[in-house]
Amino acid sequence: MSHPATMRGMTLTGHGGLEKLEWRKDLPVPAPKAGEVLIRVGAAAVNNTDINTRTGWYSKSVRGDTASGATDGYGFSEAGAGGSWAGKPLTFPLIQGADCCGRIVSVGPGVDAGRIGARVLVRAMQSRPTADGGMATLTFGSECNGGFAEYTVAASGDAIKVETGLSDVELASFPCAFSTAEGMIQRCSLGVERVLITGASGGVGSAAIQLAKRRGAHVTAVTTAAKAADLQALGADETLDRDAPLPADAFDVVLDLVGGPRWPGLIDSLRNQGRYVTSGAIAGPIVELDLRTLYLRDLSLLGSTCQPDTVFTDLVGYIEAGEIRPVLAATYPLDQLRAAQEAFLDKSYVGKIGISVAD
Repeated sequence: MSHPATMRGMTLTGHGGLEKLEWRKDLPVPAPKAGEVLIRVGAAAVNNTDINTRTGWYSKSVRGDTASGATDGYGFSEAGAGGSWAGKPLTFPLIQGADCCGRIVSVGPGVDAGRIGARVLVRAMQSRPTADGGMATLTFGSECNGGFAEYTVAASGDAIKVETGLSDVELASFPCAFSTAEGMIQRCSLGVERVLITGASGGVGSAAIQLAKRRGAHVTAVTTAAKAADLQALGADETLDRDAPLPADAFDVVLDLVGGPRWPGLIDSLRNQGRYVTSGAIAGPIVELDLRTLYLRDLSLLGSTCQPDTVFTDLVGYIEAGEIRPVLAATYPLDQLRAAQEAFLDKSYVGKIGISVAD
């Protein structure tokens, strides 16, 4: 397939506020290297990680919630040392976008040309071997350019073919949020148990409801009264108001995306030998733990970022089988990404904000 030499896209010019997002019409279309594919992007979506990376919230110097700097940033310089989730300075300008659905239009050396034309989802959390024999994790659209442009490149093994009648923007709502939720669920081996999900109306939280119900869990979702009916429609068995007291000794598992000052109550809500899993801290990353609670009650505290490659291929299988469904609150064109992020930050919706990229 032929493609132009330049493309349109949204670039991040440094850590800071929404003014750091710059619309460009003259970006070079990337060329796929050995083992890579070139993708014509159909759609993307908005995620917390896009905004947190823009603002530099991942820096250890930031101790507050994610909302406090989401519009204007935290005053970092463009160098932004430690402002990425991996703790390393990013290279600007950067094309963000952890979510990507599109079609392969070209392949690099060593990739089967038969892949051209395939509709794919790009793995959001990608594993790479390190020199010491370990594995490093990178986020699509953070440590490399992502889906907020008309074309992007990805390793062939991270571009997973998907066959479904869903639209590109519906499919683009899955990669980051659903793989994060599935990674958490697989990390704690959730079964037919009682689970509490915080931040349940957001992309990851609403995904976790569907994925937990798929495993037969009894789901209690923490939300607001205005969103309770929507979450019950997704499968939540019960809802709790986010300001209400949490029941003690009630849950086998807590899937937490919020953290912040209510964190001790989440720990107290676990039954003995319960498991707590976190993949976010939108209400604040600094919490207090009484170690006696941890060891006297035989609790397990788990972090979840790195994902075995099978998490994402499992997810694609669930999509193709119709076992999970997209939850799209709104869709914006790519050149209106600033407005899309403002809508995202308003938090008055359930699910994801989609980004249409292809004309």
